[in-house]
Amino acid sequence: MAKIQTPFRPLNISVLTVSDTRSLAEDTSGDALIELLTHAGHNLSERKLVKDDVYQMRAAVSHWIASDATNVVLITGGTGFYSRDSTPEAMIPLFDKNIEGFGELFRHISYLEIGTSTIQSRAIAGLANQTLIFCLPGSTGACKTAWNGILKEQLDASHRPCNFVSLLIGPYVPSDVKA
Repeated sequence: MAKIQTPFRPLNISVLTVSDTRSLAEDTSGDALIELLTHAGHNLSERKLVKDDVYQMRAAVSHWIASDATNVVLITGGTGFYSRDSTPEAMIPLFDKNIEGFGELFRHISYLEIGTSTIQSRAIAGLANQTLIFCLPGSTGACKTAWNGILKEQLDASHRPCNFVSLLIGPYVPSDVKA
C-alpha cells in the first residue's frame, strides 16, 4: 500500500507585536513574519501591536484563541530580560500545554548565528484551546531564524515525519477515500 502524500494546508495565522517604542509603521519584525507566512501559503488572520503589558497581551491573544478564525499566533517582542519584557509571563498561564522543545531548538539554531547572546532569549511556545502560540524575540533576524529554522516546516502538513497541522485542523483525508 502506497503512503498518501499529505498536501500543504494553509493555516490562519495572527501576528502580535509587543513593543513600548514601535508603531505598526516601524514594525519590521511583524512585517517580516507576515511576508514569510504569506509567501509560504498561509493566511494572515489579524495583526495587532500592543504595549509590553501582561494584560494587553493576554486580551489580544485570548480573543484569538477563543475564535475559530485563528490557528496560530506569532508574537514578536517582550521575550528578553529587560524589566518590561513580560511576554512569557503573559502567555504561560494561557497554555494548556507547553511546547518544551521550541525554546530549546530556537536557542540552538540562534546560537549558530549569534553565539552566546542567545542565552538571553526566552522564546517559548504552547498550545491553548487548539491554537498554537509562538513567542519570539523582537528582532527581525530572530523572527526570520524562528520561521526558517522551525516554523516553516512545523506549520506545513507535508513535512515528515511530523508537524502541528493535523493537531490544529484534523488529519488529511483524500477526497477519493470514504470516511
